[in-house]
Amino acid sequence: MINRDRFPVDPWRLVETEFDLSDAGVTESLFAVGNGYLGMRGNHPEGRYAHEQGTFINGFHETFPIRHAEEAYGFAEVGQSIINAPDAKVMRVYVDDEPLSFGVADVREYERALDLRDGVLRRSILWVTPSGKHVRVDFERMVSFEERHLAVMTVDVTVENADAPVTISCQIVNRQDGEDVYGGTPVAPRRAGFDPRKSERFAERVLLPEQYWQDKLRSVLSYTVAHSRMTLAVAADHSIETENPYTARTLVEPDIAKNVFRVQAKAGVPIRVVKQVSYHTSATGVPAGELVDRCRRTLDRAATVDLPTQFTRQRAWLDAFWERSDVRIGGRDDLQQAVRWCLFQLAQAAARADELGIPAKGLTGSGYGGHYFWDTEIYVLPFLAYTTPQWALNALRMRSLMLPAARRRAHQLTEAGALYPWRTINGEEASAYYAAGTAQYHINADISFALARYVRATGDLEFLWREGVDIVVETARLWATLGFWRSHDGAEEFHIHGVTGPDEYTTVVNDNLFTNVMARFNLRFAARTVRAMEERDGEVYRRMLTRLNLDPAEADAWDRAAEAMHIPYSPQLGIHPQDEVFLEKEVWDLEKTPPSQRPLLLHFHPLVIYRYQVLKQADVVLGLFLQGNHFTPEEKLADFEYYDPLTTGDSTLSAVVQSVLAAEVGYQSLAHDYFEHALFVDLADLHHNTADGVHVASAGGIWTALVSGFGGMRDYDGKLAFDPRLPKEWDDLEYVMHWKGTPLRVVLERERLTVHAGDGAPVPFSVRGEAYTVEPGGQIVVELADQGPDIPGRPTLRELIGERREDGTLLSASVPTTHTTSIPIIDMDGIH
Repeated sequence: MINRDRFPVDPWRLVETEFDLSDAGVTESLFAVGNGYLGMRGNHPEGRYAHEQGTFINGFHETFPIRHAEEAYGFAEVGQSIINAPDAKVMRVYVDDEPLSFGVADVREYERALDLRDGVLRRSILWVTPSGKHVRVDFERMVSFEERHLAVMTVDVTVENADAPVTISCQIVNRQDGEDVYGGTPVAPRRAGFDPRKSERFAERVLLPEQYWQDKLRSVLSYTVAHSRMTLAVAADHSIETENPYTARTLVEPDIAKNVFRVQAKAGVPIRVVKQVSYHTSATGVPAGELVDRCRRTLDRAATVDLPTQFTRQRAWLDAFWERSDVRIGGRDDLQQAVRWCLFQLAQAAARADELGIPAKGLTGSGYGGHYFWDTEIYVLPFLAYTTPQWALNALRMRSLMLPAARRRAHQLTEAGALYPWRTINGEEASAYYAAGTAQYHINADISFALARYVRATGDLEFLWREGVDIVVETARLWATLGFWRSHDGAEEFHIHGVTGPDEYTTVVNDNLFTNVMARFNLRFAARTVRAMEERDGEVYRRMLTRLNLDPAEADAWDRAAEAMHIPYSPQLGIHPQDEVFLEKEVWDLEKTPPSQRPLLLHFHPLVIYRYQVLKQADVVLGLFLQGNHFTPEEKLADFEYYDPLTTGDSTLSAVVQSVLAAEVGYQSLAHDYFEHALFVDLADLHHNTADGVHVASAGGIWTALVSGFGGMRDYDGKLAFDPRLPKEWDDLEYVMHWKGTPLRVVLERERLTVHAGDGAPVPFSVRGEAYTVEPGGQIVVELADQGPDIPGRPTLRELIGERREDGTLLSASVPTTHTTSIPIIDMDGIH
């Protein structure tokens, strides 16, 4: 999937050995650096020939009115989109007043590498100027994990074979409101046509200038955002180290600041320019001047630490990260490189988010407008909860802070409790298309599920009872009013209608299976939580009752609704229908759908897609994984075999879940195929939109596919269990996870599973039903007879054709087309 001459295998670095403008957008995303607060795309420091010159700050956004073609009550009213923050990456090099410009430069040597061990992006080139001068240019860029508001850049220039005048121009540029002279045209035209995955574009000015000044070699720009009224300041310190004579000149205007070093370079005498940059933002109206002062303090503190120490601290921070997070695949360095790149993306997206959300693209691009989705809770939180619980806690606190807005949204939709927004930055719903947005009520259950998983993994009851219970209670209240009761065959059933599940190719349906099973979990977890509080801490319980105006009888009502929750099932086909009418639809023949018509959402009207059995992403299958203790192995196998041939994989959220369940039910080779697809979804640009940013949820799903899929880890009802499936192609699999404060190192080999425990408490667990307990500092070795069932091939659509539905009609498959050879005529006998 990857050109290994250009991107060679290196288990600890992503390396590029050939410069190529044709996929600049993709490599800008792949080589981005960030820390969860600040992100910088992998643009070249010369600031030319970019797909998107991007510097992004988590949560820094503009708002705008959503204009619906036809208004209706309760539609989302105010959109939000991430802003391109002022770009401080620019460090241009001139020799003999000739610019280093990759579009035309004679570059004899080239290597760009993102080192996953120290978090530094490096680029080294040998440039031969038109006059024959050999110029070595080395560049480094680091966004600090330790210092949340700091980025460091260096450029080293040496003219190797001659004396020459050298100029290094360092800049801060407001690209949101006007490109500089080199930034007007991207290297490749943006794809034409509608694409809902892209961010909004603003026609009016967004960043309104506040303070801008320079003091010696320090430059400052600051702004207020036009409509959101957020504020930002950016400041940069510059220094030069060289034995060559030089002069320094400066320029500052509202939208650009320059620090220019003019050097009379001698042959072989190096020049180094160091640029340290600080960004501070506020969502609460802090004056820009105050943010400038914060930038000053950050840079003043950075100035007291020499550069080698800063890089050493970054390496030490990442050493600790890898010690608690690394996953090792034996004998496959190609996969190892990709796995570590994915895990590194999770650190870059979440580490210093610090109670902000985790955008779908992290801070690597503007795709999806910088919004937060359910991606965080279902695909990213498992990795955080089991490796760095503090990051998971921060992400959950973001949802706690959004609770007032979620309560208002529920009231607007005539429901009790709270309804979390489908996509948002500031807590307000920003999805203009309610059918595939607001209707995805399951986000409530996803958030509660993630909270429960965090508590299971960490034992952090203090957070659950202090803040988390508010989320759990309010989300349960919504299900209690959204659902309704019906009598069927003498039994009372609880139904939920008018919702959309994870599959966005099927919208506004009744009794979506995923929604119902997750709502059932939400209701039970809420009831169990408030009862546990009453039993263990009466005072905390009473304060909660008062704070939430909770009637204790509500918990009984939640339990009754959960027990009576309708779970769709078709005895005729022996599967769980995705929703009440899913099986009544015609089947979309994906096997005969040409690649030119994929993804379907870009080639077919939603109403066409909605009429068919076809999935954008795993829906029932995801429910089978998350709530697997409520389904039998036989049910999981039957459901997987039915839905897998109907799943397009048009969503990058799908392959990881399909991999996990394929491994569990026995399609081991297929599980590995899905895993590799997910693993390289960005590195090989498999969905053709990596230029808009990295798919962070897919990267998070890689950890789940490894640990829960091939590693077989489950924690249903708070009980740790393993049922592994080591791929035939791998020598072994090793990963680290933390269980209630005790680090566990799990090593899976063909014949055995070994669990090593670090400091902490004894950890009980089971392997294929057998119970064990590993003591702190000890290990348990479990012999394995096999790696579980192994079914060759993959389920196919042809196996479904000819099956009869409940009403006796036959399943058949087709592809929508307007190229009919005749018009059907309907008469009393049917269609001819």
